[in-house]
This record gives sequence, structure tokens and C-alpha cells, in this order.
Amino acid sequence: MQPQSLKSANHSLIGSLMVLVAAVALSSKAIIVKLAYVYAVDASTLIALRMAFSAPFFIGLALWAHISAATLKISKYDGWMLALFGALGGYGPMLLDFAGLQYVTAGLERVILFLYPAIVIFFSAILFKKHIGKREWFALVITYVGVALAVGHELSLTKSGSADTLLGAGLVFASAVLYAAYLVYSGWAIPRIGSTSFTAYTMLAAALASGVHYASTSHNISVWHLPMQVYWLSLLMAVVATVLPAILLNAGIHRIGSNKSSLVSSIGPVSTILLAYVFLGEHITWLQLGGTGLVLIGVLTISMAKK
Repeated sequence: MQPQSLKSANHSLIGSLMVLVAAVALSSKAIIVKLAYVYAVDASTLIALRMAFSAPFFIGLALWAHISAATLKISKYDGWMLALFGALGGYGPMLLDFAGLQYVTAGLERVILFLYPAIVIFFSAILFKKHIGKREWFALVITYVGVALAVGHELSLTKSGSADTLLGAGLVFASAVLYAAYLVYSGWAIPRIGSTSFTAYTMLAAALASGVHYASTSHNISVWHLPMQVYWLSLLMAVVATVLPAILLNAGIHRIGSNKSSLVSSIGPVSTILLAYVFLGEHITWLQLGGTGLVLIGVLTISMAKK
């Protein structure tokens, strides 16, 4: 292999690993949310705490980006777009997803939320005329077969026709659509703005949006009078399921693009199942194990793809 080809392959592999770690870290969010809901905290309060604990990290990241010589200049237009997509593409999917988790199980939430790779690919094809290659089609199919096997057992146990289940499923699907739009935009905007600046400013915009929403709505329990366990869970969610995946995901997108990033992220539902087994005591079936293997094959296929 030529040095340039080897360098390109390593670049792609590192990007894929970044997205993979981000997906696993992000998948812990559903587990933490379910643990927090035991204490009767509502969705907007939990998100406000998550983003409040996350904000100092992103402020530091923004300051670091500002003083970095490699930081690209952000135009006024880019600034408005960062604010808009931070609020709509950052906070919007969170709010819809957290609200949906009040009505559906973590497994069902994952399978609906991870419809977004297909949405990303079609958005990219329609808006940016991006070609969908055979390798991407193969990886898309095999990862979704794996996801279907992994969550199929749980879906079969879900009561069909339940108004709460339909409401929760609709909220999570809307979250997936908004998140897909965010990924498509980020794949175009990050090269213009830079990974660090994009991550810092969009997440700070999301934090501001969560604070405004919390302050403008009523709540059964004040944010100052919650059980201590809720604060610790929110801090854990801020570090492990917010700051870490946001940084790694955007850096990975910069290396391998939004299409491949969305496919690698398909490991999320399987990692959620494994985390639910460890922390929530949920059982793992042979169908879920088979799904895990297929998803890993799909991830490997993407990792070996040329950039």
C-alpha cells in the first residue's frame, strides 16, 4: 500500500473509531434517563440539568477555539446558523427524545431513533446530490438487519395500539428527523467553521435553549429541590453522554463524512441493549447477540471504506 493510501486509510479508521466511541457513550443516555425518571423528574428539567453541567466544558472549548491559530473565521451568517442549528438541531432532538422516553422503553426508543442514518443518506442525496455507493448500501442493509434482530424481541413484547406508546414513538421519530437534518448540515458546515468551533457554539446554543425553555414552563418539583441522585445522574449524563460524544462525533464527521458517520453510529442500539443488561437487569436474547454480530460487521465495512 502506498504511503498516501495508508495515511488515508488510517485517517478513515480513526474517524470511524471516534464515531463508534461517541455512539456507545451516547447510547448510555437512555439508561441514565430511565434511572433518573425513577425520581419523577420531567424531561425539560432533566435536560436543563444535563446542559447546565455540560456548559462549562463547551465554554472552555469555545475559548480554546477562539485563541487557536488554526480556527477558521466565523461569518455573521455562520454565527446565526450555529445558533439556529444549536437550538433546533441540538436541543430540539433532545427534548423530543427525552419526552418520548417517558412513554416507550429504551429498546424501542433506540430502534426508532436509529432510523436516522437512512434519513441522513436520503437528505444528502436530495440536497447535496451525494452518490450512495454499493458499500454504503451493503453496510446500511446489514446494520439494519442486525438492529432489527437485536430489538425485535422487545418490539414483540410492546403492546400495540397503546396511545402512550404511539405518542412516545411519534416523539422519538420526530427527534430522529431533526437529528438527521442536524447531521447533514454539520457535514457541510464543519469544514467551513471547524470541528471545535462548531461543537462548542452549537452545544452552547442548545444549553441556552434548554435554560430558556425550563424557565418559561412550570414544573412539579423545583430544580433546586430534586433528590441528590438526580444531580449525580445529570452530571454523569453531561460528561459521558453529552460532552464526550459531541466532541468525538463532530471530529469523526470531519474525517469520514456524515453518511459514513451515521452508519457507524448504528452500533448505538446494540450498545444500549448491553448497557441495559448491566445496569437495568434486562435480558439479552440470542436474537440480540446475532444482531450485535451483524452490526459489528457493518461497522467494520464502513471502517475499511476509502474516504
